[in-house]
Amino acid sequence: MDQLFPTVAVSNLQLKIATFNLFNYLEPPYAYYEFERIYSAEQWRKKQKWICDYLTEHEPDIIGFQEVFSPESLQALVKSQGYPYFAVIDSPEVIDDFIYRSPVVAIASRYPIVEAVAVTPNTELMETLAIDKDFSFSRNVLRATIDAPHIGNCDCYVVHFKSKRSMIEFDDKNSDLAPEKNIIESLKAQVAGSWGSTVQRGNEASLLMIAMIERREATNNPMVLMGDFNNTLQDGVLSHLLTNSLRFISTFDQEAYLAKYTLNDAWDLFESVIKNEVVDDLVDDKKPEIQRTPTHYFGGSGSVLDYILLSCEFDASYHSSLYQVSHYETYDNHLINPIFEHDGESTDHGVVMVTLALRT
Repeated sequence: MDQLFPTVAVSNLQLKIATFNLFNYLEPPYAYYEFERIYSAEQWRKKQKWICDYLTEHEPDIIGFQEVFSPESLQALVKSQGYPYFAVIDSPEVIDDFIYRSPVVAIASRYPIVEAVAVTPNTELMETLAIDKDFSFSRNVLRATIDAPHIGNCDCYVVHFKSKRSMIEFDDKNSDLAPEKNIIESLKAQVAGSWGSTVQRGNEASLLMIAMIERREATNNPMVLMGDFNNTLQDGVLSHLLTNSLRFISTFDQEAYLAKYTLNDAWDLFESVIKNEVVDDLVDDKKPEIQRTPTHYFGGSGSVLDYILLSCEFDASYHSSLYQVSHYETYDNHLINPIFEHDGESTDHGVVMVTLALRT
């Protein structure tokens, strides 16, 4: 777990926001995806305790959750931990009476949730982009407007973008094809299906960003986008979420208006604060090396898939910002040094949390 430049907690002068992929959060005796995937009573107890332990130790004020199959159970858990406000905007799909699939996102807050709705895409834009009129987000995007300290109504978006898993499955076990033909059909399914998932994920990000811009124009509310992106932001499919320049627009107009409608990676804002306010005070041989911690590992390779993006109100370099990112943490002990008794029923993602300090 990266613990960089810890800050001193001052009541109501800081705001902590976390994104938390719960990894198949489903209360027994129900099963997730397949009939044998059911937590025992002891496994469920351990999973619940692990979540409570994280909340008790790190004390986020607002938490965006992904992979929620049992929202009622999650609401009861977070309420017991001091989060009286909770929102979810849809339900997982149930098949065969007790098997669940298609988990949903949720949000918990110490501060009042004024409104919670599902984001709807702009149908005119969909038509312009030739996106099928039946398009829907693979998981509905939740927008919760939260009455946060000092900043007032803040629009918090929780996402779980389409995974990289192929949209087309070729079952070679039930095929009478020759071995080479099996390989050919599997390859075709993998190439086409992976591209289909990429297109879906890109469409989700683009249509969400448009909806956020339109909402910002209408309300002027600060924006927070958090969740499991199932992709790195450096990938071209999602890089437009951080668009901060426009062609053929004057520098004056960009500086005057554009920043209001763009998002910033919280990690980049944190790095900037550290370089400007901490590093300058240190001699060269003692300057800290700031490295971003992966939030997910696959085949021994780590990548950042979980993000918190922030509008200009949280950017210390913006002339009228109210907060700055004073701390950035990826909790990953359960991934890199797991202790079975404690971490056996945790999650396959790191938990990302940012601390926003009020600027005085």
